[in-house]
Amino acid sequence: MNISGKPKQQTAFHRLTPDNVITLVEKGLDRRCTNLCRPLISYINRVYELLAEDGSGLVAKFYRPGRWSKEALQDEHDFLIELAGQEIPVIAPLVFRDGSTLGSHGNICFAVFPKTGGRSFDEYNDDQWLELGRLLGRTHNVGALHLPKDRLTMAPDRSTRQQVDYILAGCFMPEDMLDGFKKLTDALINEISPLFKNTRMIRIHGDCHFSNLIYRPGESFYLIDFDDMVVGPPVQDFWMLLPGHREDSQAEIEIFLEGYEMFRDFDWSSLQLIEPLRAMRYIHYTAWCAYQFAKDGETRVDEDFGSRQYWQTQMADLKDQLELIKNEKAREC
Repeated sequence: MNISGKPKQQTAFHRLTPDNVITLVEKGLDRRCTNLCRPLISYINRVYELLAEDGSGLVAKFYRPGRWSKEALQDEHDFLIELAGQEIPVIAPLVFRDGSTLGSHGNICFAVFPKTGGRSFDEYNDDQWLELGRLLGRTHNVGALHLPKDRLTMAPDRSTRQQVDYILAGCFMPEDMLDGFKKLTDALINEISPLFKNTRMIRIHGDCHFSNLIYRPGESFYLIDFDDMVVGPPVQDFWMLLPGHREDSQAEIEIFLEGYEMFRDFDWSSLQLIEPLRAMRYIHYTAWCAYQFAKDGETRVDEDFGSRQYWQTQMADLKDQLELIKNEKAREC
């Protein structure tokens, strides 16, 4: 049950079966598969590991209906194909027999990717920071070539405002806390919006943390899972990799940007966006949890979502982050 008392919604998306999945992939690729159909962890989509009869591993991703438009999903695929065409290590979707990369099953869109093994690191040495800088610099060179057709723009007065409005419009928090949340988020958006005015926005990964980078021995880091691709400031694609706040990560920032600037100039003034982007991430995550409740009737992340304690904690974190941003701005003046 969700916080409004409504039962969990059951749709064709939730009722996907191994037989459905294997049949759709076989028809799309015109390849035979074995009976292997192993569900993989995904908070929003439905993802399955399959095995073709020729022994090659496949990953089928069924996108949750209503989250992205078909054009937005094609934006993701186009970006991946462009990156792969420049020999940048990403995992691009396979092409179906009709020449497309995006299949459909009723109102469900799906894609198939080659299975690519590798491991994640949550700490990087100096050589790896240089390598990550080179990888993201090359990625952003491609991202800057043109804008997508239907992707969000990551800016306080746009994406963050939309997320706040979504939270306020739903029945996600106690009524007596709505005004306090609105005043706090208004203050935050007003404080950080001017910092984004002269920032060039390009196509970026948007969710670049250590779990979305895998390392293959003898090769390099692969950048994976472009599900949350957005138009945004390039600095968004590396601040989540840092070991702490900006002031505690100067050594890592300098090494990363040394690698980055081998391929692309970086606007060093945009480093001032790191802590504002962290605050925006807090709101983004909270809105994501709210979306889970609205769509599924449950969340698989925070069991206490919607409780008074949950919102007290979220608001305290936002207040602390707002204070940090103000102090950082005062030091730079």
